[in-house]
Amino acid sequence: MRLTLVLLVTLFASLGFSSRLEAGEKRMNLICICTDDQGYWSLGAYGNKESKTPNMDRIAREGARFKYAFCATPVCSPSRASFLTGRYGSQVKITDWINPTESKAGVGLAANAMTWMRVLQRAGYRTGLIGKWHLGELAHNHPTKCGFDRFMGFLGGGNKPMDPTLEIDGQVKNVKGSLPDILTDDAIEFVTRNKGRPFALMLNTREPHLPYGPVPAEDAAVFKNLDPTIPNFPGLDVKQVKRWTSDYYASIHSVDRNIGRLLAALEQLGLLENTIILFTSDHGYMIGHHGLHTKGNATWVVGPNRGVQRGNMYDLSLRVPLFIRWPGVVRPGTTIDEFVCNIDMFATALGMLKVEAPADYQQEGKDFSPILRGGKIAWRDAHFSQFDIHNGLGQKATPSAMRSVRTRDWHLVRQYNKNHPDELFDLTNDPDELTNLYDVAAHRAIRDQLQNRLDAWMRGIDDPILRRTSR
Repeated sequence: MRLTLVLLVTLFASLGFSSRLEAGEKRMNLICICTDDQGYWSLGAYGNKESKTPNMDRIAREGARFKYAFCATPVCSPSRASFLTGRYGSQVKITDWINPTESKAGVGLAANAMTWMRVLQRAGYRTGLIGKWHLGELAHNHPTKCGFDRFMGFLGGGNKPMDPTLEIDGQVKNVKGSLPDILTDDAIEFVTRNKGRPFALMLNTREPHLPYGPVPAEDAAVFKNLDPTIPNFPGLDVKQVKRWTSDYYASIHSVDRNIGRLLAALEQLGLLENTIILFTSDHGYMIGHHGLHTKGNATWVVGPNRGVQRGNMYDLSLRVPLFIRWPGVVRPGTTIDEFVCNIDMFATALGMLKVEAPADYQQEGKDFSPILRGGKIAWRDAHFSQFDIHNGLGQKATPSAMRSVRTRDWHLVRQYNKNHPDELFDLTNDPDELTNLYDVAAHRAIRDQLQNRLDAWMRGIDDPILRRTSR
């Protein structure tokens, strides 16, 4: 036994891997389930009584629910890049969603990019990505060049909810059926095939991204007679927003139902208690909130600018659901109040699995696994985010450059290219961020204080906006 341990240590060292496991400690598996465009407000675990999310809520109930989880950028590609690399979009040169033209030109995550999946792969984990990638479509951007042993899904940003086109074993095929069902079938096959070794899997659904449907009849039927609650915002087309909301919930339900299938399969395989399950989304979402539809690159659905893009960093675009079920470590029903960000995933995934990060790799996130273990550690008191919009603006529009700092009580949003007003929100008295206080003299001191913090953060990550603009 002693000789075996020595040989394992030698092997892991040759792979550039260092483990913090105690002698005889069993290695945990990790499954990350990431939906697309799901606002935290859409889940029962965050108080929604109309959306039906029993399996997502189960992960929260049997693990930890994060009250203040955020994304680094409120659109898809840069957020996903941050999730994998622990670096901001400007640092990996992905600052907006990657459109098809850019993707075919080679824009995406570089083949030499350090991802936490690559670190786990080197540590002997079998790694997989099933579903959405949206970090480049050329060979050098492929998931299998970025730390994944297996990829089944789609490289671009979108797909059909029914009868999708998918890459399977390196071949692009048309597949019949509901996309969440198809992806979950493959996820179950992956964990079944790898049940005898440690694995790390990302299951990235397309849902509930637009178009919300069609969905299987069993998911649509749940909301057939629902009269959903919608935001009270002047000028909304109430009938349309209610329809969007019901269809959105049905799309979410199609994922939730499949999470139930995956949990059941893990239990049947005897893997459920040896697998950490993380549930989140790539960014937040709005359906009529603030008179907008979708996320950080939302469009107006009210007023004379209906259909025009409105770049934003509202809380609803930045906040994401986050639940972590960690058997034997996280007490069921735990609520975590600290500010965390998806940029923390690099450090935290490795921290949870007790795998050392490469000593020469600089990433910006923090390991919150000690918090999950019940420890008391120094933590951040603010969230910083960035978003440079250049897609979907039209030929005459100026690209937008937004930066944000959000504390418990205040939220400052800067529009460096002045596409929209700078914003300051008093979250204590205005949690819905409806009243902009940026130009109110009485709040100038807090505004300047937040600006100083934002400037310091931007300098710390060598934000290129500093080289192009001044305050």
